[in-house]
Amino acid sequence: MNPVPEPQVTDELVPGLSSAGPMAGWGPWRTGLAILRRDLFVTGREFPVFLAQVILQPLFLLFVFGKVLTELGYARPGYQEVLFPGLVALAAVLTGLQSTALPLVIEFSYSNEIEDRLLAPLPVGAVAVEKVVFAAMRACVAAAVMFPVGVWILGSIPWQSGTAAAVVAMTVIGALLGAAMGLILGTFVPPNRISVALTLVLTPLIFTGSSQYPWPSLGNLRWFQVVSALNPMTYVSEGLRGLMAPSVPHIQTWICFVVAIASLVVLTAVGMVGFKRRALG
Repeated sequence: MNPVPEPQVTDELVPGLSSAGPMAGWGPWRTGLAILRRDLFVTGREFPVFLAQVILQPLFLLFVFGKVLTELGYARPGYQEVLFPGLVALAAVLTGLQSTALPLVIEFSYSNEIEDRLLAPLPVGAVAVEKVVFAAMRACVAAAVMFPVGVWILGSIPWQSGTAAAVVAMTVIGALLGAAMGLILGTFVPPNRISVALTLVLTPLIFTGSSQYPWPSLGNLRWFQVVSALNPMTYVSEGLRGLMAPSVPHIQTWICFVVAIASLVVLTAVGMVGFKRRALG
């Protein structure tokens, strides 16, 4: 008697086993975009809460310094041209930082959600890049919301239509810069020290980042001018100020772009080292 032949496992029976099957397209790019879409979907469901978290501080700074103090005569007219670009930079950088640092601390320690992402068909570094990109997108939304808020509170905002593309570019760089700072904090700082670290970092970052004053005006306060020059956010604030209100004293725009991009590269490289150390350790 002839033996019964065993069934052959073919592409028709199990399409996923074929190199041309539907799973073949799930490379790093497609996987990374799927993770990014998932994060964006979650943010969309909690959009009002997200806006309240990221807009509240810049909104009150804009209202008190740009509206209240000006109308009371404690701030001179025209101070809005100094303040508004700086607060756009502040919203971009701080939102990027917080949107990276706090989730990383939670995912690496309490929820261990990062393990699911590390098991995806992605290089370890690509997971970090997705975190930075997602945080930067949140930061860009926060910065964009500042424009209608500024018109609502101040009545008008400084704006040069010819520099719109450069304003967008500088805002994106500022958002990425803040996300890179958050990547460093979220991976190098122990979870039980993150609240202290954020307090020690955020306060100096806010008040030495030239968001409330133009950097060249600190000539008579030389030591503070040097400290402000060491803050990467200064170049985002000054860059936006030069593009939106060129009549205000500011650092030359090309210098702001060069320093901001160089800072972004360095901070991202340091953050990637910290992420890989935490992920593989």
